[in-house]
Amino acid sequence: MIILKDILYKVSIEAVKGSTDIAIEKIDFDSRKISDSDVFVAIRGSISDGHDFIEKAINQGAIAIVCDTFPEIIVSGITYVQVKDTNKAMAYMAANYFGNPSQNLKLVGITGTNGKTTIASLLYQLFKKAGFKVGLLSTVKILVDDKEYKATHTTPDSITINQYLKEMTDEGVEYCFMEVSSHGIHQKRTEGLHFVGGVFTNLSHDHLDYHPTFAEYRDVKKSFFDHLPKSAFALSNIDDKNGQIMLQNTNARKLTYALKSYANYKAQILENQLSGLLLKINENEVWVRLIGTFNAYNLLAIYGTAVELGLDHFEVLRLLSELESVSGRFQFIISDEKITVIVDYAHTPDALENVLKTITDIRTKNEQLITVVGCGGDRDKTKRPIMANIATTWSDKVIITSDNPRTENPDDIIAEMEKGVAPQNYKKTVSISDRKQAIKTACQLANPNDIILIAGKGHETYQEIQGIRYDFDDMKIVKELLIQLNK
Repeated sequence: MIILKDILYKVSIEAVKGSTDIAIEKIDFDSRKISDSDVFVAIRGSISDGHDFIEKAINQGAIAIVCDTFPEIIVSGITYVQVKDTNKAMAYMAANYFGNPSQNLKLVGITGTNGKTTIASLLYQLFKKAGFKVGLLSTVKILVDDKEYKATHTTPDSITINQYLKEMTDEGVEYCFMEVSSHGIHQKRTEGLHFVGGVFTNLSHDHLDYHPTFAEYRDVKKSFFDHLPKSAFALSNIDDKNGQIMLQNTNARKLTYALKSYANYKAQILENQLSGLLLKINENEVWVRLIGTFNAYNLLAIYGTAVELGLDHFEVLRLLSELESVSGRFQFIISDEKITVIVDYAHTPDALENVLKTITDIRTKNEQLITVVGCGGDRDKTKRPIMANIATTWSDKVIITSDNPRTENPDDIIAEMEKGVAPQNYKKTVSISDRKQAIKTACQLANPNDIILIAGKGHETYQEIQGIRYDFDDMKIVKELLIQLNK
């Protein structure tokens, strides 16, 4: 039996109407999922306000309401708990409800604009290879050791997080690696969780549709490190201009990694080829299967995290050499016609430039680089011309197309991207709103030994148009097209 007052531990309560000494079934913020003896938490979202659904929740059986403002009508027999921040309250309540599972395993959060998925996923892979039971909370998927669940958000809601962490502890999981998004931090989804470590990757232009300024976006990321306990470690990319800022006010043990600066964990790229990287990490050489400077940073963060979690550094180097790339992150195939096709999730200016620079570093310049790129609808519009400018600057040919247009007209998004194309690059740019046709055109334009980059969607297996998700997998489609064109 779970008592309401017990799950309110650490919640900042402003007022109570009714008794908190009552047995409850579960917590939820979706009024549609409320049933008898549940607690309904009224969350103010960007689209709807949970306070508008308090009456509905009560009608469906809720016996307790957590809100930031009492409703005008107080129903007899219902307990109302007024709090300052319902997001924060729900996070602590969820942790308490599931028995604070994050305290029973070693939870590491990875935050930054780019690299979160790769670092979290490869840490999972590395610790599995080391013989541990491991959990993963990522954009791509959720893993409870070997059991896989579909991911819907980069950082799930606090109830879902704690539910999975509870399952992990029940299964004997020792380590969990979790992507921590700016949305998740801002909406207090990570409150009440006990982290043993935090990793900062980098910060660049993204999510300015959600955060009004870049400074707020940066400060939200920083707040994650501000709340780490003294017992934790904070590992930051010191080559990024915001790397030092992340460490300014943290109580955690401050650690750094870098390719260009003095740091606790230092790496040097000795070789960079399509087959992999030869790295020198803290005076030891290691060959890895991943490609590019951005992956050198990712691998260095993984190395530092694994060592800080107690693994032997020579064993970590051996395991690094066995790691395989994450789905949709610089994933490539070479066709029978010797055309190299790379599929990458690059959906920010910085990520796209990193991928294109990596390709430039490993190409011979005797081949064409053809880039297919789009921008998502209902998201930060300011990056659209920047993305097109980067693509056309670094590529020989560019096809501007749709990504996930969502509720926007894809042609309008493409028109905004086209504004970033410099006059000297007009001739090498074409716009095709149908993404499959754009990929097909790239395949038709490619000659033997050419390189095609399909950017923006990576691991995603759908295209979202007017609220409907259609099956769409860049890698699957390009494989089919190459086979058809070779017949």
